[in-house]
Amino acid sequence: MIKSRTLTDAERAIFEWQMWVPDFGEAGQEKLKGATVLISRLGGLGSVVAYELAAAGIGQMIVAHGGNIKHSDLNRQLLMSHDRLGTPRIDSIVHRLSALNPHMEIIPHPDNINDSNAAELVAQTDIIVDCAPLFEERFLMNREAVRQNKPMVECAMYELEAQITTFIPGQTSCLACLYPETPILWKRQFPVFGAVAGAVGCFGAMEVVKLISGIGDPLTDCMLTMDLRDMSFRKLRLKRNPDCPVCAGA
Repeated sequence: MIKSRTLTDAERAIFEWQMWVPDFGEAGQEKLKGATVLISRLGGLGSVVAYELAAAGIGQMIVAHGGNIKHSDLNRQLLMSHDRLGTPRIDSIVHRLSALNPHMEIIPHPDNINDSNAAELVAQTDIIVDCAPLFEERFLMNREAVRQNKPMVECAMYELEAQITTFIPGQTSCLACLYPETPILWKRQFPVFGAVAGAVGCFGAMEVVKLISGIGDPLTDCMLTMDLRDMSFRKLRLKRNPDCPVCAGA
């Protein structure tokens, strides 16, 4: 259970405008300060989730992202910059997030989610945000989310399309219900605009705020899909697979 943490006077001044939201208020802000969020991969999608959550006042953020900054990162990964080309991505991530919110505790991991660290990282968090490009990582986090009873916000994009849903163990379907196996056509590299990643990243950050504070209705048992070519949005109902090898019986 997330424990609220008392705000300082400086924090009340910083987050004043969002605390004016009637069903959020100071109580909601105190819950954000008391929460820990794990973000897997802070690329085009995860960087925006992280930046918006840092701006919103999350108290602690676990960030996992390996590798060094490349030129091809710079069209969408907003926590990376030209002057840091060739340096570890995780260093740039910590630098940019700390500059925005020096009060937030950042726990950096210079590796992507894998078999050796998934259980440990999920154990430290209240909510997972899945922004990984590879289904191997997504399946690992989904497995641990179900096993450890942690909500997971699932975000993805391709070209000008994006989708988002929220899984809550014991209440909703899980990623393995939706994708029993890795989609055959899924590739590590794919066409995408940074603005598309940014759009669904903002939605993902808002899902986290809703889950922590209790404001609004999260995207449980449904998936929001969007096609930004024509700005069309749809909500698709999701059903739990009673024979799912991951969440059946959870």
